[in-house]
Amino acid sequence: MGFDDDVRNKAEDLKGRAKEAAGSATDNDDLKAEGQADQAKAGIKGKIDDVKDKVKDKVDDIL
Repeated sequence: MGFDDDVRNKAEDLKGRAKEAAGSATDNDDLKAEGQADQAKAGIKGKIDDVKDKVKDKVDDIL
């Protein structure tokens, strides 16, 4: 929702990218899949935060 959430989501995305790259480099499919899952989770959290912000803005407009 705020800057802190954006930073956490970006960090989770970067962690996932690193895991995926390490999994690819070491031919470890489990690590690669875990990295992809981390990236997907960060993306979903980011979208949820965007929706929360839009709803908050609309509520503020009404009030």
